[in-house]
Amino acid sequence: MADYRSSIRSFIAENFLFRADADIADDQSLLDSGVMDSTGVLELIAFLENTYGITVADHEIVPDNLDSITRVSNYLASKAVAA
Repeated sequence: MADYRSSIRSFIAENFLFRADADIADDQSLLDSGVMDSTGVLELIAFLENTYGITVADHEIVPDNLDSITRVSNYLASKAVAA
């Protein structure tokens, strides 16, 4: 799961915070803190699908899966187990 966190953190820092050394906590809400908006969620989904070869179903696009680095990591881990 550490590999997931690292790549997710890098993607968020480079695409939404515009610097690789940006400080963001693993459990920080990406939506509530203004790091991402709804368009950002779509960009994150495209990144996850392209990077990890998964499909994010419409019913999976919820904050429980995509609102923090920890939640995205857990979501990816659950997708890997299901595959």
